[in-house]
Amino acid sequence: MNKILVTGGNGFIGSHICKRLADEGNEVNVLVRETSDLSLIKNIDLKFHYGDITQPKTLIEPLKNIDKVIHVAGLAADWGPYYLFEKINFFGTQNVAMAADKAGVKRFVHISTVAFHGFGKQNMTEDSPPAKKLIPYAKTKYLAEKWLWNFDKETNMEISTVRPGNVFGINDHTFISKYIDALLKGKFAEINHGKSKTCPVYVDNLVNIIMLALNETKAAGNAYLATDGLDITWHEFNTALANALNIPLPRTSIPYPVAMTAASIYYKAHQLLHIKSEPFLTPYRVNNGGKDYHFSIEKLKKHFNYSPETNLKNALNKTVKWYKNSIL
Repeated sequence: MNKILVTGGNGFIGSHICKRLADEGNEVNVLVRETSDLSLIKNIDLKFHYGDITQPKTLIEPLKNIDKVIHVAGLAADWGPYYLFEKINFFGTQNVAMAADKAGVKRFVHISTVAFHGFGKQNMTEDSPPAKKLIPYAKTKYLAEKWLWNFDKETNMEISTVRPGNVFGINDHTFISKYIDALLKGKFAEINHGKSKTCPVYVDNLVNIIMLALNETKAAGNAYLATDGLDITWHEFNTALANALNIPLPRTSIPYPVAMTAASIYYKAHQLLHIKSEPFLTPYRVNNGGKDYHFSIEKLKKHFNYSPETNLKNALNKTVKWYKNSIL
């Protein structure tokens, strides 16, 4: 039985990881803050440790006798001040990795992002360079991963990173529930008729990939792009989601230049007026929906003969069922 610590285990992705690990008979330790919402993991057999990845001293006790670490905790948003992303995503990752190394952890898996590769290309690989202009979230995730690969040369701890695409699924209150809300309320529009390629990954499929990074010998020293490997446009994804909801897909479409102008004005207004609430529209979201954002999973296939366990139709049906049950 492995003793595994999951940082950020109370979140959307982290909670699915914790459930899988517990179901497989591991001793699952979770690092959370005292103010964390634990509703997604309340029915999972876990050992809780209270700490903060930005406070190195709070990481010593949780890491004692731990075999492996999955570092999920981070600030994931497309708006906000750079210093906050740097504090959590960059320095926080350094803190966890160095503490894990000192504690004798054998394998360290960092959950990164495809976002630092940028937009406007298809079939990008793990070796595709970072985009020149990145939002704070993507830049600090890139810098954290870059630092990890340098640290990998100094430590006996095995390091692997997983870069998820657009994650969706059960308990996803960040993306899919809001997306479905917009569809059902008729407040939905595609950009350029949804012609751009996208990169969905169902959360259970993502967890399968993370388990490979955690357990497979070949994963040590490697990064993996994590999507469902679909050659799919936003319009095709939206149509499949509408079918799962049993509703017609709205035909409204906004040209990319118009959407980007509106997003830039809206975002800048939030900055100038110091509005703390989340902007309705951001340049990142317009790029995500209006430019190709598509990645290859050939490395996963080559290393592990990987293929997604849950296909898109079944993934969307499961997600829609959860959504309907959650609003009753």
